[in-house]
Amino acid sequence: MDERLGELLDESVFAPEATVPEPRTAVPEPRTALPDLPGWLVPRPRLAERLSRGVLGPLTVVVGPVGAGKSALATEWLHTGRAPGPVACVRCEGREERPDVFWPRILAALYDAGVDLPEFDDVPVNELLVARLSAQLALRGTPVVLVLDDFQPEPGSPVAEGVVSLLRHTSSMLRVIVFSRRDPPLHLHRYRLSRELTELRTADLAFTDAETASLLSQHGLDVARHVVRALRRRTAGWAAGIRLAAMSMQGQRHPDQFIARFAGDDEAIVTYLVEEVLDAQSPEMRHLLLTTSVLEHVNAELATEVAGAEAGRYFATLVRQNSFLQPLGQGWFRCHRMFADVLQLRLQHELPGSVAGVHRRAAAWLAEHGCLAAAVGHALAADDGYYACRLVVEQLGIGQLMGLTATRLPDILGPWAPAEVRTGDPEPVLVAAAVQHADADAVAGTLEEAARLIDRLPDGGSDRVLRCRLTHAVIRMAAEHSRDLAAARDAAAEAKALCARLPAHPLAERPEIKALTLFVLGRAELRAGDLKAAEPLLTSGLKAAGATENGALRRGCLVELALLEALRGRFRAAGEFATLATRPPLPTWTARDSSNATLLVVRAWVGLARGEPAVARAELGHVRAALHTLPDPFTAGVATLVGRLANIAEQGLPAAPETLLGTVGPWLPPTLRQPLVRACAASLETPCARAHHAVVADGRGTADVPVERLTAREEDVLGRLSQMMTTEEIAEDLYLSVNTVKTHLKSVYRKLSVSRRSAAVRRARELQLL
Repeated sequence: MDERLGELLDESVFAPEATVPEPRTAVPEPRTALPDLPGWLVPRPRLAERLSRGVLGPLTVVVGPVGAGKSALATEWLHTGRAPGPVACVRCEGREERPDVFWPRILAALYDAGVDLPEFDDVPVNELLVARLSAQLALRGTPVVLVLDDFQPEPGSPVAEGVVSLLRHTSSMLRVIVFSRRDPPLHLHRYRLSRELTELRTADLAFTDAETASLLSQHGLDVARHVVRALRRRTAGWAAGIRLAAMSMQGQRHPDQFIARFAGDDEAIVTYLVEEVLDAQSPEMRHLLLTTSVLEHVNAELATEVAGAEAGRYFATLVRQNSFLQPLGQGWFRCHRMFADVLQLRLQHELPGSVAGVHRRAAAWLAEHGCLAAAVGHALAADDGYYACRLVVEQLGIGQLMGLTATRLPDILGPWAPAEVRTGDPEPVLVAAAVQHADADAVAGTLEEAARLIDRLPDGGSDRVLRCRLTHAVIRMAAEHSRDLAAARDAAAEAKALCARLPAHPLAERPEIKALTLFVLGRAELRAGDLKAAEPLLTSGLKAAGATENGALRRGCLVELALLEALRGRFRAAGEFATLATRPPLPTWTARDSSNATLLVVRAWVGLARGEPAVARAELGHVRAALHTLPDPFTAGVATLVGRLANIAEQGLPAAPETLLGTVGPWLPPTLRQPLVRACAASLETPCARAHHAVVADGRGTADVPVERLTAREEDVLGRLSQMMTTEEIAEDLYLSVNTVKTHLKSVYRKLSVSRRSAAVRRARELQLL
């Protein structure tokens, strides 16, 4: 490493100490004079302010990996002059701290800072020295700040216990700031509970976009904001990584292209981290770091699985000593991306024959513990596509491959073309079919091949066969539900029967299968005319779709429930379901989404029931285009019926639903005829619709109708107003606030052109709104 790089990335704030132990009688030279503020330092006032607030309490710790900018932050803070008293600074010896060197150095630093203390020449360097020093500091009227840089003694060591005792017995007259690569063994949990601990960790030390831009400008680099942001994200704000990138970018004609390629395999990054971190590890720790580097997230069990029981025993020590591992909660950790890149590169060089095995062991463990996406990724990294396919089918994760869940699986087939899959096992063929499911014609042949291979499996009732058949049925449902409802219904019925034969636990973790099955069955029952059977299926499907965060299935269930309520003549409920179906967050419509046309028809019918045939016409105008893309005879039949009802409403003709239904096509099942007659009559007999018919019939125009249509909630309030209910009683009955009811009343008065309750009721009766 060249001299300039060593200067810029040196973690030392203070002059380095000799590592050779000195005699106990000689006090080491502290050399703690305030260091000069280097020109390359990037000011970080947000962090310096946190140190200034933290030093008001007994303990502040700054923990981060090598090159995170800890020592630069210490230098910056020392120059702020915001310490509450004299500052004694000591550069420690890391893990090799000896009491006979450490405590004389502490005393020398305190003397050098101007702290008035007696001589301790006759006191042995042990617990007695710590006790006397504590007593002397506790007598002070102003606090003393002790800065310990690179303080990393082992837990329970004499040095660690001595500092704990010193903090405990100085009556808050001692304020300690620790800079370290790992958590100092100072019983931090006690100070957390008492809220006397200030912590700055790797995430806090990460550079912001503004700080990254300042560092780049030091190297004469004036780059676009998006380039700065890309570099900060690629390095995760790691100060040393940004500095190394900046040094490499000088002279680059296209810095954005350089940053796109910049990663942990950069020579400067590799050299720096190998020398500063990896080479300092024991053989066991090094093996653990290398083998776990392939994992996106790691815990103790997974580390033991991939590295072996011997190396796994060092995991707790690894977590404690390496701040490149960031806690994620519940025992999980994530390695800094650039450090992981370096480790993976070294793993390829040092243990090339073990990499595939590490990935396979990780895949097996992750699949067993329900982390299918990660397991598939590791199987593919081991270049074992067949195993990845087995995992998907075995874990019933085909829905994740087809986009039925918020979590998506990696591209399993990769360079394979589905037609080129040649195997005696059905799982790869099923995965190929899942990839093709959007193309119903192409997927048919692949599904036939998969069915043939499933039939050839031994023991037709085995768990593997059942899972393969269920996967086959799910793919058929997804491919056919918008094209061939009968085929989709058969697949859904088979899926339901297969689910009953499989253990409940794995199915509970795959609500997308339940959601798709219930949606297809409910949609089929509705179009078969059995509204009573369709309602619970669609309602349960809606709940399951919410659990799996599938916006398309959720919307599909809401649209079908809206259609169901419209067929029953419950247009207010139909309108509410239709509104829910359009509320975000929902995915955009696709050419294969049959719900779009159905939703438009429902909205048209609801508009007609509200006495707005023009709205119905506008909605129906969009239905034709939607049905042209994806035909749906049932929806088309309902759309034709609503169009005829709109003609009746617009022309003021006598309503004769029975006559209308006598001319409909084969789309209408016999069991649905009577409910549909009532629904047609209801859509022409709602209060708003009656008012519209009355105006058209007597030729009075629109002068006697409300200027604006009453909303559903305003109709509710008006109806209770006619029952002589008070404002408070209306509010209680409708579960509204009194102020909300008053707002609705004002709106009703305005729309009916009245100013009193009695006049509003009288006017509503004239317009047949009550």
